[in-house]
Amino acid sequence: MGARVISVNAGKPIPTTWQRGPNDPRQTGIDKRPVDGRVQATSLGIPGDAIVNVRHHGGVEQALYAYAREHAAWWEQELDRELPPGCFGENLSTEGIDIDLALIGERWAIGSAVVEVTKPRIPCGNFAGFWGVPDLVKRFGARGTPGAYLKVVTEGEIGAGDALEVVHRPDSGPTVIDIFNEKMRRA
Repeated sequence: MGARVISVNAGKPIPTTWQRGPNDPRQTGIDKRPVDGRVQATSLGIPGDAIVNVRHHGGVEQALYAYAREHAAWWEQELDRELPPGCFGENLSTEGIDIDLALIGERWAIGSAVVEVTKPRIPCGNFAGFWGVPDLVKRFGARGTPGAYLKVVTEGEIGAGDALEVVHRPDSGPTVIDIFNEKMRRA
């Protein structure tokens, strides 16, 4: 079986009581949940999906975030808990493709959409707070399975079960993990 999308995920804003306290909450859009049916993938992501911190998330170059369920399974073992699709804040939960070895500029056809790999996701404090694991950012960085942000090159409908086909791979260039490791070294 080839690469495919296990679920398409979107979220609503939730308060971040872990950062400021219950009387002065901020919000985050990290809590993504699988959506039913097919959704439109647009140049700015999935309509209705909460992107609260637009300084670090969202926009054309980060319209979607993909994370591999194979890596999620590793984290389930590591933390001894279930991690359902979307809990990494990902819009696309995938299987059968090593996202972290994708080349920047690689393009994938999913449903009637075409997306392009733009950069790795760099974890933030909301990620650790949402999971209740204070050292998660450090652990996530050391593990080196960041997943990838995607630009929507051709808007179209996507849904759970769609094949994920690599339709263009640059002849050379950095991979998602190359860029991630470089950014983590500088941090």
